[in-house]
Amino acid sequence: MTKDRQWRKQLAGLLLGVLALLFVYLPAGLAADFSKLVILHTNDTHGFDIQSDGIYGMAAVAALKKDFEAKGYDVLLLDAGDAIQDNNLVNYSKGRSAIAMMNAARYDAMTLGNHEFDYGQDVLLQRVKEAKFPVVSCNVLVDAWNRPLVRETAVFRKGGVRIGVIGMTTPSTDTSTNPKNVEGLTFLSGQALFDKVQGLADGLKGQGCDLVIALGHMGSEEGNEGNRSDDVLQHVTGLDIFIDGHDHSVKNRYIGKALLAETGSYTHNIGVIRWQEDRWTEKFSPAVTFTGQDKEVLRIANKYNAEVQKAMGRQAGTAPFLLDGSRDPGVRTRETNLGDFVADAFLWQARTALKPYGLDVDGAIVNGGGLRKSIPAGPVTVGSVTAVLPYNNQLFLMKLKGAVLLEILEAGYSTAPAANGAFPQLAGIKVTVRTGVPYEKGRQYPNSTYFAPAKPGSRVTVEEINGKPFDPDKEYVLAAPEFLCRGGDTYGALAEEGAAEIRGTGYIDTDAVLNFLAELGGTVGEPYAEPAGRVRLVE
Repeated sequence: MTKDRQWRKQLAGLLLGVLALLFVYLPAGLAADFSKLVILHTNDTHGFDIQSDGIYGMAAVAALKKDFEAKGYDVLLLDAGDAIQDNNLVNYSKGRSAIAMMNAARYDAMTLGNHEFDYGQDVLLQRVKEAKFPVVSCNVLVDAWNRPLVRETAVFRKGGVRIGVIGMTTPSTDTSTNPKNVEGLTFLSGQALFDKVQGLADGLKGQGCDLVIALGHMGSEEGNEGNRSDDVLQHVTGLDIFIDGHDHSVKNRYIGKALLAETGSYTHNIGVIRWQEDRWTEKFSPAVTFTGQDKEVLRIANKYNAEVQKAMGRQAGTAPFLLDGSRDPGVRTRETNLGDFVADAFLWQARTALKPYGLDVDGAIVNGGGLRKSIPAGPVTVGSVTAVLPYNNQLFLMKLKGAVLLEILEAGYSTAPAANGAFPQLAGIKVTVRTGVPYEKGRQYPNSTYFAPAKPGSRVTVEEINGKPFDPDKEYVLAAPEFLCRGGDTYGALAEEGAAEIRGTGYIDTDAVLNFLAELGGTVGEPYAEPAGRVRLVE
């Protein structure tokens, strides 16, 4: 070999080495061609899976995916949680129908929302097993072996693009599902959550992922500060997109260079993310802009719907006016006539159960977040009642001191007038809430993201209970959903040792409401036309 040829060979080898180093160290986002990638996403569908006014439904999601694919795009379809619970269409099968429709729509991945836990861990893991796509969440750990409950991440190749997805679930799940449903689990929060996500993001980049997506059911609500999607993006580098859920908001903003996107809820929108003008851009597809329906998904949806309608269609009574179960403004921000009606039903059922024993019940509390839907004026069916109360909570009794009652009410109204799922709807109790007084945090409740009030009574005054003046030293008996009695939402005081004695009544929440409606002769009467003035909000 001549010296010239040898030199050229050495030079070629050197150039190949330099090119190899460039491919290793060149940022993946600059090397990949994103022009043919479309990311479709949903969140908080809650079983609203059949098309109706302003709602896409799952058959439309599937059709939109096929439509993009027919145009030559590579489509990644993701869901940010709370898919298997709420609407009767999915409640009736404990979420099995939701997973069947998502399978048919060819979802690529979903994360766990807090309401995926509402049927208990056994049912949840069965739904995960049924899913033909990965269910991911990195911060839900099983205490017994300190390992994740489900997969932490998933990696996909769409065309020439390698995509890493990191799942995460709101740490408030501890208190936003019945605490018994999350026994033995730890939800990483705060810095531990940030460290976990950072390690996974770095690992996915190291594996050659061109794009890293956080698929989180986290939300941006003030009450979850420190554990929101916004907080994750402020503390973690290397995330390109955060697809969010939980707070039912429409989000389309940037934190640093990362896109934070959320569709709202109930398939009012389908998220459509594409690479445009050198950044990831959200272009929502509202339900009125696309009319396609996938035949197979629609067939599955109609099949399950027919079963549900048959079971839920029995008329139980009538309501001459709307019973307001709106979210915000609504049952999470103020007293509503639906809140009064359900709280009265719980109080009546508890008093009826204890009357043979000569015992009384002083009042009832219903957390506003447990009331999931309005009851329209007209026929009241079994289905319309179960749509309001989809959690199958047992009606519980709790005996507690007035001081503990004041604490849980102070905590329950802590964010008023801003929305909070803990917002107490009342029966037998009248309160005044001074919303202009800041809520001062005291101790943190065990296994909770919420804090006790430092000064119970600074914002809330109990005007009367069971028709008598309130006494902080007196023992009271109250009716409430099991979820609340076990320390759910901001009611962590009730989970502390010695704070309250609790026991079940043997009645399910929906049974109490249906029995109360029958007691009223089948008609929701004029006293419920407007809120009764039990919760007075003042500046």
